[in-house]
Amino acid sequence: MSETDSEREPAAQPGAGVASEGENPRKPRWRRVLGVVASMALVAALLLGVLPTMADFGEVWDAIRSLTWLEATSLLVAAGWNIITYQLIILAALPGLTLLRAFVVGQISTAVTNTLPAGSAIGVGVTYAMFSSFGFTSGSIAIASVVTGLWNTFVKLALPVVALALLTFRGNSNAALLSASLTGVVVLIGAIGLGALIMSSGRAAHRAGERIGAIASRLLRPFKRGPFQWGAGFVRFRLQSIDLLRRRWHLITLATVVSHLSLFALLLLSLRHMGVSADTITGAEALAAFAVVRLVTAIPITPGNLGIVEVGLAAALVVAGGEESLVVAAVLIYRALSYLVQIPLGLVAYIIWRSKKSWRSPSTTATS
Repeated sequence: MSETDSEREPAAQPGAGVASEGENPRKPRWRRVLGVVASMALVAALLLGVLPTMADFGEVWDAIRSLTWLEATSLLVAAGWNIITYQLIILAALPGLTLLRAFVVGQISTAVTNTLPAGSAIGVGVTYAMFSSFGFTSGSIAIASVVTGLWNTFVKLALPVVALALLTFRGNSNAALLSASLTGVVVLIGAIGLGALIMSSGRAAHRAGERIGAIASRLLRPFKRGPFQWGAGFVRFRLQSIDLLRRRWHLITLATVVSHLSLFALLLLSLRHMGVSADTITGAEALAAFAVVRLVTAIPITPGNLGIVEVGLAAALVVAGGEESLVVAAVLIYRALSYLVQIPLGLVAYIIWRSKKSWRSPSTTATS
């Protein structure tokens, strides 16, 4: 329900009812095992094979050790604020939720997502089960999940456009960013138009769902998936989400934008503390690299997109003009404070959840 470079990536949404028709049996065990092995092999190849070729790790470690206590403290404060902003999104989308409960659920699900192959799907189940134990209905959880996922996607699509505008204003641009921006604009306009159509009436929502389901069925037929009939699911989504969006769309939008910009601020601060000045890589250039990598890694391939984000960000920032060892050091600090730190925090959150028996709804307590 949140986002992370899959530091907190909003994964698939539980129980939304949009795509319930046309489900298929689980993949054979050997295919799941093969997927896990391939994912781990990719992580190893990127972190142990590719990243070390980009910089001398002795110089990288020296750069990290050069951090002053004041710089380290400011990075920890920025990382703490970034984690808080993750919770603001779901707080806006799930009225009645408290900050501590949002933190506990978010950190546990993110820890699962960041460590386990296929962790995104497992994290969704954890999120759904924990919010249910607090007494939230399945419908409210599903709608909050779908809406926050959509808003995160909208921001990811918009960021390259913002970065391109800033670079163009400064008289600087590049082909990769232009391509990502054009893709973002087209998809964003299409998504907003589709959303407006779905919200306009139940008949329009049903028609859009059926047409999109038919397109998905044709595209996925070679993979023996489908057929999909999503008309009824789109109608249910409209009915369940329209009140939430009318009352809280502005809060959800603000929280999502703040969360993404806070994550970028952590990257920018890491660069500056590693000695990558604004004369070397401007804020707009750093935003461009951040935006493109966020968009490219929107669908997680490895747990938390481990390896992909590190190599992608480092490569983009080096191309922008950064010194290899300083850039890699900054990226590793950024990922340690946005990805790695989520794992022990997940354990802390689990201990809190286990100790807070009073949080469980009566029906959940009776069942357990």
